[in-house]
Amino acid sequence: MRVPEVRQFCELDDAGQQLIKAAMIQIQLSARAYHRILKLARTIADLAGEESIQSTHIAEALHATRLTEGDDGLMRAILA
Repeated sequence: MRVPEVRQFCELDDAGQQLIKAAMIQIQLSARAYHRILKLARTIADLAGEESIQSTHIAEALHATRLTEGDDGLMRAILA
């Protein structure tokens, strides 16, 4: 998906927008990472059979993205 398709198919409710904005500030997401998370959240919502992306889908996408990026501190916290 390119940016126009992301805008069309990855609309967020207020809770989802607040969550991703907070994540952008706290973990300093780039625009590329922002779009990658939205696309992953869309996939998670599709697999759950949901029409819209919910904040839980955003949270799961953020978590999965942080794990795959090799955040060792997060991995240690999860495995402890």
